[in-house]
Amino acid sequence: MKFQGRILLADDQAQVLDLLIEDLEALGASVATAATAEEAIARLRDGAETFDLLILDLDFGPRRMDGLTAVGQIQNIAGAPPTIILTGHGAIRTAVEALRKGAVDFIEKDQHMTERLRVALERVGRDMALAGENRRLRKDRDRFKRDADRLRDEMRERYQMVGDSPAMTQLRERLAVAAAVPRPVLIRGERGAGKELAAAALHFLGPRADGPFIKVNCAAFAGELMESELFGHEAGAFTGATGRKIGRFEMADGGTLFLDEIANAGLDFQKTILRVIEYQEFERVQGTETIRVDARVIAATNADLKAEIAAGRFRDDLFDRLTFQEIEVPPLRKRLNDVEDLAGHFIRRFVDEIPSLTPKPLSKAAHKKLIEYSWPGNVRELKNVIESVLCTAAGEAIEAEDVRFLSPEAGEGGASAEQGANDFKSTIRNMEIALLRKTLEETGGNQTAAAKRLGMTYDQFRTLYRKHRL
Repeated sequence: MKFQGRILLADDQAQVLDLLIEDLEALGASVATAATAEEAIARLRDGAETFDLLILDLDFGPRRMDGLTAVGQIQNIAGAPPTIILTGHGAIRTAVEALRKGAVDFIEKDQHMTERLRVALERVGRDMALAGENRRLRKDRDRFKRDADRLRDEMRERYQMVGDSPAMTQLRERLAVAAAVPRPVLIRGERGAGKELAAAALHFLGPRADGPFIKVNCAAFAGELMESELFGHEAGAFTGATGRKIGRFEMADGGTLFLDEIANAGLDFQKTILRVIEYQEFERVQGTETIRVDARVIAATNADLKAEIAAGRFRDDLFDRLTFQEIEVPPLRKRLNDVEDLAGHFIRRFVDEIPSLTPKPLSKAAHKKLIEYSWPGNVRELKNVIESVLCTAAGEAIEAEDVRFLSPEAGEGGASAEQGANDFKSTIRNMEIALLRKTLEETGGNQTAAAKRLGMTYDQFRTLYRKHRL
């Protein structure tokens, strides 16, 4: 057994010191000595040296502090190492008292002293290893907490809701009320209006703010893949399932599960979702164990779910369960007072992401141009426009000509017939831009998928993309 540590050995008998030093160093320890209990205490209080163990004699003679008194004082020294007492024959009662005062062990000075010391050191070594592991775990815990706090702050910043228009003030008030009651909420709103931001606000304003915020896009998966994504699966559940997978519902335990584009979930799957919301339990795909969770469910859609129910595409019982509270996110055209604040927010964020960019303010003419546009793509479209013009604007500010491709008519999906007659090229340009943006939003920014959806080659799509400086 090796003892890789530093030991302070306090004894006034040279013969004992020599014997123990030889034995301790043979075990791998580094040994320092003290001739009295007072000297040992002084070295521990000084703090210039660090010791893993103190071996202390009980009897230093009539004019010196005894080991029993020293043990009592050592317990009040911050960071003091564990203490093993050396005692003469017949001093067992005093040694036991030293244990009561805080010593970890005692060893009699006899012919078996070194063997007993080895056993004691082995025990102390195990305790040191456990203490070291506990310190490491505490450091890891503190680091994880700092990381979690930092990530939570980043999430709050990422999901910051910008704007002080009456519509936004009303939305914030509704979110604050709904957040306090951990029941399902249905968020309605047009594409790009900020439904995910509203869901995040419900999470971070509520009692589950310290729990996970897990998102699922119901339009991105179908059938068995959707079940696997939400509920997880066991190994061998389907081709390619080589191991157990934890689903999003399970990941959201103690927090919030956000089901985006809920209208895209199939009827059979809607039935399953309803059951899980109702009972908070499920089985993994091909699993037999019932998993119980405590997750708040927030759903979002840009569809008219009542019309979907009438058409037989959405379950009315799921609609009833989701609409414990129903919140609508206003489109950007109903909160145009927020455009300037939003533009400034996107400029700052984009510059933070790409430090080589220079922040530029909006000119009054550019701001006027932005609020004259009806923003069919809402806040997401504004973000894309601001990032684009920030990269291409040549002046010190973003001017009206930098956003000349926006027009009130384009915001409604195309130019008027009169404008088309007067300016055919502008009409075509506006229509191309609107179509490209709409398709990119529908494909989540995937340009290859957007090109395929438009019946173009990737190179043709990229040519238009660069032409319009998207």
